[in-house]
Amino acid sequence: MTTPVIELRDVSRRYDEGPPALRDVSLTVHAGEAVAVLGPSGSGKSTMLNLIAGLDRPDTGTVTVAGKRVDGLGEAASARYRRAEIGMVFQFFNLLDDLTVTDNIVLPAQLAGMARGEASRRAAELLDTLGITRHARAYPGRLSGGERQRVAVARALMNRPALLLADEPTGALDTASGEDVSALLTELNADGQTIVVVTHDLALARSCTRRTIQLVDGRIAGDVVAEPEPTR
Repeated sequence: MTTPVIELRDVSRRYDEGPPALRDVSLTVHAGEAVAVLGPSGSGKSTMLNLIAGLDRPDTGTVTVAGKRVDGLGEAASARYRRAEIGMVFQFFNLLDDLTVTDNIVLPAQLAGMARGEASRRAAELLDTLGITRHARAYPGRLSGGERQRVAVARALMNRPALLLADEPTGALDTASGEDVSALLTELNADGQTIVVVTHDLALARSCTRRTIQLVDGRIAGDVVAEPEPTR
């Protein structure tokens, strides 16, 4: 068995005096898996995502991603870790409106110190793969929601991350654009990309992942792997 991409061991996190956001959570995700983390507001989904991304630290337990202990990293090391190992896609895109599509996509490579020529080639490859080459010189504000989310996915994949984290990636999209993004995530996973989708949308989870983690009150209440559909 290969080294897990994600390994949480007995992780707990509490904020202020309220109940724990996560309670003794253990979870393993291997390379090539597509996993949906489901649950209502307050179930611990966002806390889990932030811990995996190194944006927060657990009170107890360990968080290991791509072989690296994330829970003990300092601020600068956490930033380097995210640039190298994590791609993040958000509900509201988080694109910079004063930069072109290409400049938005290249930004993570610039921050990581990638050579300009290599970054340009990688951006062109992603623009082509994601079907948005015609928008390379456009500004995000001129694009549809689905197109902007494709740009956000391209940016997230720029540094070839071990893990793609998608936080409610279709939450701000209409039905057709949401289905388009769901299909894109399915294609990326089929090509080997490890993906974790954090969502409350069961339909999204079913369409682009095979494994679903159900969180309730900070605990894992279910961990189900769907059987593959029979070939015809």
